[in-house]
Amino acid sequence: MERAAKLLTRMRLADCVTPGELAVAAWPAAVGKKIAAYTRAVSVVRGRLVVEVADYIWQSQIWSLRSQIVANLAAVAGEGIVTELDLRLVVPRRAPQREAAPVRAADEADAIADPVLGRLYRLNRQRFGS
Repeated sequence: MERAAKLLTRMRLADCVTPGELAVAAWPAAVGKKIAAYTRAVSVVRGRLVVEVADYIWQSQIWSLRSQIVANLAAVAGEGIVTELDLRLVVPRRAPQREAAPVRAADEADAIADPVLGRLYRLNRQRFGS
């Protein structure tokens, strides 16, 4: 497999894509589908690839594989772009909750089509306590 950095320079597209963007795009190819499903590469800051991780267990597992991942990134994106990983836990955001309108209990008197008879039914129910 030809390195993406060589391909971009040969196609004269290196000016369009920064090395950081190239490393972020190369993340799924460097780590595989399973790890890429639980992580997301965000950016490269001073040679460190910032990666968002779903939970602490994945963070510790990826941390133990970091030297292999950096070597894979060097093979895919080019040497010297990524020298280290910065793994950050991400808490999933919840949508804002809205106050729900109070739900009125279903009343059997609502099933009576005639409004006069429905009102009489309600009054008799209150009078006799049922």
